[in-house]
Amino acid sequence: MNGPRSERSADESDGTRGRADSKGDQTAGRGARDGPTSRRRRKSRTVRGSIRRALSADGGIALLARDAVTVVVIVSILGGLLFAVSGIWPPLVAIESPSMEPNANVGDMVFLVDDDRFVGEGAVDDTGVVPADRGAGTDHETFGEPGDVIVFEPNGDASQTPIIHRAHFWVEEGDDWVAMGESAYAPSSATDCERVSSCPAAHDGFITKGDNNNNYDQFSPDGVSDVVKPDWVVGKGAVRIPWLGHVRLAFESALAVSGAAVSLSAITGAAAFASTRRRNV
Repeated sequence: MNGPRSERSADESDGTRGRADSKGDQTAGRGARDGPTSRRRRKSRTVRGSIRRALSADGGIALLARDAVTVVVIVSILGGLLFAVSGIWPPLVAIESPSMEPNANVGDMVFLVDDDRFVGEGAVDDTGVVPADRGAGTDHETFGEPGDVIVFEPNGDASQTPIIHRAHFWVEEGDDWVAMGESAYAPSSATDCERVSSCPAAHDGFITKGDNNNNYDQFSPDGVSDVVKPDWVVGKGAVRIPWLGHVRLAFESALAVSGAAVSLSAITGAAAFASTRRRNV
């Protein structure tokens, strides 16, 4: 009696072990399939899900991040387009002084182009710049008057604020440019070359003047710059945008004020700390 039952129990046990082994094999199979590729797929799905949630968010940090990225992309595209047209960076300058009034006023923004772009008839050699004396004969005007308005580094010094003035005429090394210019744009004390330190011309270049100034830039003792070499020219004025420059000037002023405030706070703090140390000694 006991023998047959014992045999049946053994058979059942074998079957149970078989099923257990089968389940173990299936588990092992899943473990084998759950390798690096599967984990990468799950990670990719998680990243895509996070991106979709961020793009569809209606508020919170995700919305702010999305808006910030959008602004950066738009600004980058606009900056790239401006650079493609201009050829220089930055392509925009703000007028800071009244020296070019009424043709360019304080607070105006001017879009610049490289000197080899949009070259007008009458340009000097390979400079790409048309001075006023030549522009008058070819009807080449910038901001309402003949000739190109150029932005240049005074005396070639990149550390100084660039000047935006009109190129009036071209001179070559050794030229008596005082005699070549208009006497109306010369001070009464500088009627001939001998009285002007920058005459004769030490090198080839442009004689320049602000439209609202009385004298050429090259007259001393308070001359803005020596004869402007082509290498000193940063760009040419192409388009004037009224008032937009006020935004940049206000921003730069705010930065200057905040920087001064931070410096003053740092100095005050350092002085207070030093005073405390002296009292504690």
